[in-house]
Amino acid sequence: MNYLVARAKFMITLDPDFGGTSVIEDAYILTNGDKIHSLGKYRKKIGDEILKTYKGKLKILGSNSSDVKEIPLIQGIILPAFVKAHGHDHESPIIGLSKDVPLTTWLDEAVNVFSGFLREKKDELERALKKPPHFVTYLKARLDDIYYGIATSLVHHCNHNKYFYEYLIEAAKTAKTKMVIAIGSQDRFYERRILDTPEKAISRLNHAYKLVENEPFIKVIPGPDQLFSNSPKLLKALKQWALDRGTLIHIHSSEEPKTTKWFTKKFGKTPIEYAHSIDFLDPLTILAHQVNCTDNDLKIIQQTGAKVVHNPLANTILGSGMPPLIKMLKLGIPVAISTDGSGSADNQNIINSARLASQYQKAYHKNPSLLPANQLLEMITKIPAQFLGFDTGQLSPGKLADFIIFDITKPNMVPTHSKNCLQNIFWASNGDEIMYLVSNGVILKDNYKITVLNEEEIKNDILELTDRFLFYKERFGSVSGTGVHF
Repeated sequence: MNYLVARAKFMITLDPDFGGTSVIEDAYILTNGDKIHSLGKYRKKIGDEILKTYKGKLKILGSNSSDVKEIPLIQGIILPAFVKAHGHDHESPIIGLSKDVPLTTWLDEAVNVFSGFLREKKDELERALKKPPHFVTYLKARLDDIYYGIATSLVHHCNHNKYFYEYLIEAAKTAKTKMVIAIGSQDRFYERRILDTPEKAISRLNHAYKLVENEPFIKVIPGPDQLFSNSPKLLKALKQWALDRGTLIHIHSSEEPKTTKWFTKKFGKTPIEYAHSIDFLDPLTILAHQVNCTDNDLKIIQQTGAKVVHNPLANTILGSGMPPLIKMLKLGIPVAISTDGSGSADNQNIINSARLASQYQKAYHKNPSLLPANQLLEMITKIPAQFLGFDTGQLSPGKLADFIIFDITKPNMVPTHSKNCLQNIFWASNGDEIMYLVSNGVILKDNYKITVLNEEEIKNDILELTDRFLFYKERFGSVSGTGVHF
């Protein structure tokens, strides 16, 4: 069926021509293929016309039949699907491991041990799972995103995983989600088994780029892991690659306080000053975290047009600190809110991430007016969509058909009405009230059931995989050499 229609009690489009953040009561959305056809206030005349015009070609959300007298009203809120501008699809199986430690210790005790395990035991695991272990891992990440209403993501594919991007591409295609894959690199101050040369990093990037050249919803870009772990020679080569193709480039920056302090002392420049000195920063540069920075760093980011992705769940859990977010916004620095990977944030609840971002700033500045609900919604939809260059993040005709329907019948969401509709999304919800998710016109979640992935099979595979990993980790211990330890 080429057409899809949904009608819900409320809708928020984020398109200024269709109400912006205002609430439309009793609203509908009609899609044609992967694009939005029309939307707005529902009237019976409009519904009758849709049913008549598209009879036999129409899927109706909330109905098991296309032969209905009237489009059913779903007790929910139609919203743009969420966009995640920074995450790591290899971390879902290691939730809850190595907690209450700083970032570099967590990397050595959890992330790099697990990603090394996948690489070292790949053939053995594939025999046991009957499929590649990386594919299993990345499918679980796609399941996590769909569960929380995320239809578009940037995946920073670093560490040992940078060699296995073909499985990540296949997982994105299977799940029918949009993805920017930032292919990782590092050539210093990191675990020696994965150190690169510029030639190796560019060759890997070229191969991945070629694999997606005919994929409209998957992009490949350079993703050097950290500013401290990539030499000027490697960063310049990757930046030139991006400039030659007009692509984004994505990197972690100034995340952990002690490492940032060490870097500044060793090189006589902050990470941002260092990046600026080699012409790395421009409007196509996306910086993840940017927690520990100076006023001069902010001035440089503002002047170069670089963008920042704030990840409050990971920043607080790992004790990295929180960025000067309000200063950034006052300076006009574009900021999106994201979740980071599941290993550090322990879930992909992007609403919870936005809520924490706001709560922290309200409390720290003793100002409850900061980061209100309307701004938070844009920071997990419209703004990150602009970062990633996908025509999504708001609802209007011609945009990609990406939307969710947010359930307002849960006890915690009652009462939701036009006056508190937007506020309840962030202050009353649990973040898992995503009843429907549509991506590119395809239903990924239908009345809470995920349609494009075998949820039970993926969960069983992950349990098998993690049992084997924990057995391996008991004997292997941890790695060393990731960043700086104090």
